[in-house]
Amino acid sequence: MKYIIIGLGNFGAPLGEKLTALGNEVIGIDNSLSKVENYKENISHTIQMDATDEFTMKGLPWKEIDIAIVAIGEDQGANIMVTAMLKNMEVNRLIARAINPLHEKVLEAIGVDEIVNPEDETAERLSKKLCLNNVVDSFELNDEYSILEVAVPKKYIGKTLGTLNLKEKFNLLTLTIIKQKEVKSLLGKTVIKKEIKGVASDEWVLEDSNILVLYGNNKDLNDFAEFRV
Repeated sequence: MKYIIIGLGNFGAPLGEKLTALGNEVIGIDNSLSKVENYKENISHTIQMDATDEFTMKGLPWKEIDIAIVAIGEDQGANIMVTAMLKNMEVNRLIARAINPLHEKVLEAIGVDEIVNPEDETAERLSKKLCLNNVVDSFELNDEYSILEVAVPKKYIGKTLGTLNLKEKFNLLTLTIIKQKEVKSLLGKTVIKKEIKGVASDEWVLEDSNILVLYGNNKDLNDFAEFRV
């Protein structure tokens, strides 16, 4: 996949490096020449540019970009300005970093596709969610092993957990299943509530919107996520 990341700070730079390492093409943009030079070896392409300059930004290959990520963290005004600009340019998918709760509300009003908070969302977790099919979340335990939350593939719906043979086929351990259901909040807004079923049982029947919580080697987890499209 092809990404543009705007802002090569403590969040944007590691994300760009992770996405590049996973085989994606990444354009990293920052107005600091030192940052652009510092990360040029580990990110596919780095460009020094004022991202608030609409004329210059329109010169980038946006039609070829799958996901644009506004990772600016130090300048809230620039973050909002760039996000609004990209929204108006109708990029394929727009993700923006929220600096604080008020900023998050502004981003929601702009209508971005997804909002991330670096305090809760590490570059490692976000890179996996972006690159692996239907990955809901991930928790890296060390360099080799992780816990991955993966939406149940449609071909598995109605089958029991035991019939999947994930241990034999992928060398993965199913820890539990998370059930998702829509409920009404006190203000009448529909929200998704998650319920953890407990320790996994082979007799459980998988349902639509279930999430599998898997433990295993990172390579095995990646193989499963790519296999089950």
